[in-house]
Amino acid sequence: MDTRLLKTFTALARTGSFTAAAAELQLAQSTVTVQIRTLEKALGARLFDRLSRGALLTEPGQRLLVLAEEVLEAESRLFAAATDDGPVTGTVVVGAGETLCSAHLPRVVAALRGLHPDVEVHLQPCGTGNAVEGLRAGSLDCALLLEERVDFPDITAEHIASQPLALLCAPDHPLAGRKQPVTWQELGRESFFLHEQGCSYSDWLARRLQATEGAQPRLTRFGSIEAARSCVAAGLGLTILPLANVAESLSDGRLRTVPGPSLPDASVHLVRHSRRQPSRASRIVTAQIAHHFRSCRL
Repeated sequence: MDTRLLKTFTALARTGSFTAAAAELQLAQSTVTVQIRTLEKALGARLFDRLSRGALLTEPGQRLLVLAEEVLEAESRLFAAATDDGPVTGTVVVGAGETLCSAHLPRVVAALRGLHPDVEVHLQPCGTGNAVEGLRAGSLDCALLLEERVDFPDITAEHIASQPLALLCAPDHPLAGRKQPVTWQELGRESFFLHEQGCSYSDWLARRLQATEGAQPRLTRFGSIEAARSCVAAGLGLTILPLANVAESLSDGRLRTVPGPSLPDASVHLVRHSRRQPSRASRIVTAQIAHHFRSCRL
């Protein structure tokens, strides 16, 4: 149904006069008459009694008026939602691995609550494969990936940061006091507690150790970086983690960096589905995520 007919109907109901309704709507009086007749024909009901003193709503017209106003209000909200006017509202689901969820995204959520209190952010811990699947299924609005390269069909990736990595041990570990950098051959004889398979920087270190001639590292994988960090703090071995995830542990002396071979940075990519139109809330969230990573020091 053409909502212009409902606008004419509500104007006539409010003014009670074809002349007044025409003036309010900036239409010819004959146009108002035609539109009311068209609406009555479409609904199969007489909506007004035409009296000498004006137009008076019939009983069906009275029932229609409430519904017509609801339809016009819904139409107004629909157009408002399609523009950038008014407060931003909505729920945005962000996928990310534990490394980023624990060290960075809480600060992003806190900043958003101050700037846009009506935007809800739900964090969904997931690896690269599940993140891509979630974007394609529509269960995720965006995701953060710690990958050197991101190349998936239908996925748009934006490199937003590089996370410096650190080789870590307990303060009383024999390698903690080394003045000379540790070699790959020496590291190949150590025990390592690493994040689960699928973690890009842990997988890189495992491949590099296993490619070292004569190396026989002992590798233990955990589904939680906190578990790996706790084992290392207890003096059981080494690990590799982004500095952002261990800044507090380094500051209070629970962990120490191991001088050793240079490590590559871990690349952070913000990814979205290339064919999905992001909501206003989603655009706000991704902009805040990008701002956080580009302005933070770790």
